[in-house]
Amino acid sequence: MRIRLDVRENRLSDPSRVQPSDVHDMLTVRGRGWVAVDSEDRPVGFAIADHLARNVWALFLEPEFERRGIGRALHDTMMRWLFETSTDCVWLSTDPGTRAERFYRAAGWRAAGSTSHGETRFEMSADEWREREGSRITRR
Repeated sequence: MRIRLDVRENRLSDPSRVQPSDVHDMLTVRGRGWVAVDSEDRPVGFAIADHLARNVWALFLEPEFERRGIGRALHDTMMRWLFETSTDCVWLSTDPGTRAERFYRAAGWRAAGSTSHGETRFEMSADEWREREGSRITRR
């Protein structure tokens, strides 16, 4: 929760909306999570995927660790796992006009409307993911 509450954008207006039991359920029943650590094994970022809802539930970094490829590594690890478990489309939502929105667009996500809360909804199919992965491997 420390990392989640330290973000500069996409802040939780009401931190009590995400309870420890929600996180536990995501990690043990609904999906899986990944943690990025610094050279001293201190957590600096995390990602959580909800396999049942086919959703990116969380992807957050400590602000001072942004723009180092850590977020992309967490994202790509999470997406590989999601598409290994099913080829069903994956979705996420984030506030419009944010760095997160730009990050997801650059990662190949397709805008698919807005949520009832005014967030941009993004989707990615298994074919879109495979195409994106193939083009990244080719460019290296």
